[in-house]
Amino acid sequence: MSGSNEKSPQARANWLRLEIEKHNNLYYQDAAPQITDQQFDELLRELKEIEEQFPDLQNEDSPTLTVGGKPLEGFAPARHLVRMQSLDNTYKESEVTDFVTRVTKIVTGEYFTLTIEPKVDGVAISLLYEDGKLIRAATRGDGTTGDDVTANIQTIPSIPQSAPMLPAGLIEIRGEIYLPKSVFQRLNEERDEEGLPAFANPRNAAAGSLKQLDSRIVATRGLLGIFYGFGQFPSGITTSGTGFLKLLKAAGFQTPERLWHATSTEEALAAIQELGAIRHDFAYETDGAVLKIDSLDQRERLGSTNKAPRWAIAYKYQPEQATTKLLDITVQVGRTGVLTPVAELEPVFVSGSRVSRATLHNEEEIHRKDLRIGDRVVIEKAGEVIPAVVQVLVQERAGEERAFVMPDRCPSCGGAVTKEEGQVAHRCTNPSCPAQLLRRLEHFACRGAMDIEGLGESMVSQLVESSLVKEIPGIYHLEKPALLELERMGEKSAGNLVSAIAGSKNRTLWRLLFGLGILHVGAVAARKLAARFGTMERLASASVEDLQAVDDVGEIMALSIRRWFDNPKVQELLDSLRQAGVN
Repeated sequence: MSGSNEKSPQARANWLRLEIEKHNNLYYQDAAPQITDQQFDELLRELKEIEEQFPDLQNEDSPTLTVGGKPLEGFAPARHLVRMQSLDNTYKESEVTDFVTRVTKIVTGEYFTLTIEPKVDGVAISLLYEDGKLIRAATRGDGTTGDDVTANIQTIPSIPQSAPMLPAGLIEIRGEIYLPKSVFQRLNEERDEEGLPAFANPRNAAAGSLKQLDSRIVATRGLLGIFYGFGQFPSGITTSGTGFLKLLKAAGFQTPERLWHATSTEEALAAIQELGAIRHDFAYETDGAVLKIDSLDQRERLGSTNKAPRWAIAYKYQPEQATTKLLDITVQVGRTGVLTPVAELEPVFVSGSRVSRATLHNEEEIHRKDLRIGDRVVIEKAGEVIPAVVQVLVQERAGEERAFVMPDRCPSCGGAVTKEEGQVAHRCTNPSCPAQLLRRLEHFACRGAMDIEGLGESMVSQLVESSLVKEIPGIYHLEKPALLELERMGEKSAGNLVSAIAGSKNRTLWRLLFGLGILHVGAVAARKLAARFGTMERLASASVEDLQAVDDVGEIMALSIRRWFDNPKVQELLDSLRQAGVN
């Protein structure tokens, strides 16, 4: 980010505004940021310093005075009853000290308490309840007007549709929609399988999910909400932020699981450090600590700027990174034949765990980062879950590093590898590839598909390695004596597995469709196809035009389905499943 070459403060300020607007759009509108939060905050901080030094250069539309998001096309606008602000950020403990000092001066002679809570890295949301009933959910947008995403929020089971414990009247409840770290990891694995770009972090995945115009897609994403603040609320219900949190918890809302109290800078900094030590244990990603004055009366006197309250500040933790060596790049084969390059690293500790591997997603990412075997690289955990290579230390190259070339033969079976025009994924074309079989069986048996308890990764590996199962229908011919020959398999476990496999024969059509792993067909599309055609036979005979008539089935998916059914191997697969008694 070299910026403008011109020296004048006005030219620099103009360039910074354009750069900040570009990255705001990438962050809020596209959920595809190109720079880190810290790099963005540095741009904003530089512009703020210029505007403070040259007040004539500041205008009311400056990003230093406004919230970054804008309403999206496709959603109805929703105007907040009370302006929805963002928080001022800092990465320095000295600025936390400055914040406490400012508060002390304004409330001179008064006792005050600070609360410190985890800063959840999610999508800001405002829920509007009337007499305990959810009547609207809106994103922050520009702070005044956001997007009405009520239908999407109603698909999140943990958010109360009715909360009788809330006071009568209108009340705006503020919080974050987040994607649990475990769900984020699974979602990115699925996107790798489909040859789709991976989400950079759980926040982007949550934002991308909320922007879906079909709430049924949102329902499959596993979103959750956590709530900690308010806009408008009936007078007299509480006098403190802590009191409001107790009210929310009693009404059935998820609230921050840890809350610290402090009455001095030393106590506040100690709480920040303690939170930093345990934050990786939370189900959601946290990128900082939020400090707030607890008293609502003191908050009122401290006031706000157009953009942020003066009674709160967010302390952001530095991203946890480590430097190591890229020893090799290996290739994994997924259930759909997608070849995924994996960085084999010199082991190093990051975010509390030992890391020796990191996904590189696809060949294009390797080229974009100019990554070479033997490089010194910087890694961090994307969403504190998935190790990611974020930087190559080009200056440390010794000249012995090697460029990576995607293999033209499958590393598992030796089959031909192809790459379709316009796609980033390379695929093994051999449907009998052992690596694909392994992944296909795991997917077929998973909870979201045929839900066969006991048929997990370890068991599938044993079945494939022992040649007891050579294709999906083979699981329906497994018998107890053969299973008893496997490692760690007793009478009861073998009997339970045989029973679970038999029970899966009666699963609904959409589960079977999803479990069979047709390229581009996820759980939502499988439900719609099953509802439209009713039987596998009708679906198998549907034309591309018939398939495209189904809601949300586009040309690419329709062609993929048609090609799948036209494959003679697929016809053999379906006949074998019918003969095995699968519904």
